[in-house]
Amino acid sequence: MKLPVWTKPALWGAAAGALAMTVFGFSVLNWHGDRGARELAANASRDAVTAAMVPFCVAKAEADADRARLEKLRAETSSYSRSELVRASGWSTLPGLPGGDYTLAMACADRLRVAAR
Repeated sequence: MKLPVWTKPALWGAAAGALAMTVFGFSVLNWHGDRGARELAANASRDAVTAAMVPFCVAKAEADADRARLEKLRAETSSYSRSELVRASGWSTLPGLPGGDYTLAMACADRLRVAAR
């Protein structure tokens, strides 16, 4: 069986097009493989839980009997120190977990600092 003359260039063109589309898709169109999609989903779920828990953390901080901690937090300039103060105070401790959540502590400290202004 004899193939037409244009078969070889057509196959090379199809292979080059597939390679170009793959490179273009992953770099420009933001396609993701299995691991990347799992990381995106995990980050999105963590961010959603943090956003949902911030009002409870703020309420715990504002209901705390020791007002000096809240004033110290609002006076603190370092974001790390503010989040550590929130964690040490127990405001970012979720039910059933032994320690305070770091991302929740950061978000709660930011919200408390903004609320003071």
